Amino acid sequence: MVADRRSDQAARVSRPHEAADKAREASSLAAAQAVAREHGVACDEAVLIAAGSNVLVHLKPAPVVARVMTGTAVLHDDPEQWLAREVAVGAFLAERTDLAVPPTDLLPPGPYEQDGLWMTMWKFVRHDEQAPPPEPGELGSSLRGLHAALADFPGALAPLSEIRDWLERLLAELHPSPVLTQRDIDWLRLELDALTPAVFESSLSAQALHGDASMSNLLRTDRGLVWNDLEDVCAGPVAWDIAGLVASARARGQNARFVEELLAGYGGPGVEGLEAFLEAHALYDVVWQAFEARRRPRAMERAAASLALLRDRRAG
Repeated sequence: MVADRRSDQAARVSRPHEAADKAREASSLAAAQAVAREHGVACDEAVLIAAGSNVLVHLKPAPVVARVMTGTAVLHDDPEQWLAREVAVGAFLAERTDLAVPPTDLLPPGPYEQDGLWMTMWKFVRHDEQAPPPEPGELGSSLRGLHAALADFPGALAPLSEIRDWLERLLAELHPSPVLTQRDIDWLRLELDALTPAVFESSLSAQALHGDASMSNLLRTDRGLVWNDLEDVCAGPVAWDIAGLVASARARGQNARFVEELLAGYGGPGVEGLEAFLEAHALYDVVWQAFEARRRPRAMERAAASLALLRDRRAG
């Protein structure tokens, strides 16, 4: 009965936020349709694909997906520049590999600003959401192939230290709570400072990166794995992406053997000395989830759990 009562309370608390989420999704869909129609793209069957940090809209019947910024817009002073960088990297990859979702060619891919929302347009890629997780060697090999294609990107990208700047800004906006105290926030800030030299200002060789290389940003298609969501493209050590993929595998319950095979599948420089990068990803998860809790209260539970795990690893 206690569990039932707690569930009922959570449902009551979340309803206002669910209503806000629905309104945000409706606004995103309408804005994406408006842009598409302005460019002569029929999209009367537009449907929501996903709504997490941002909103993805399939502009059916056209094979076009709009990526509409909602949550991550707060990270950037100049969303247009940031999204233009994402599109440039996507177009570069489309000419060299089929390992990443390309920008659409049915209309200019953007960036666009419509009704206060920024967005970009991408090719719809059919994928199997029910497929089992990829084999670890396939994961590592796919990331290595993506890095090989990205290595020659000629454009200017923000350094990995920009992510540190995001985290510093988000930490400054967190407010103490019973779940995340001021002492916790201060501890996270000290951890960020401690990790900066080894990760965000690393002397390791830098190249263009995916920036958010997690299993959730991979599509299972008929032609194999395809990387999605290039929003966080940046320049830094490949260890950042490798650690991100390892962290996401662990978060899905994969064991040490799986991680070993993933790293073997990558099979190149960057797979050694990942610990600081793994800790940085763990810290990122705590800070982002705590920040997201302002609009998604249950995200704070994940932040608290991730903080406990991070502290345990540091104590060990």
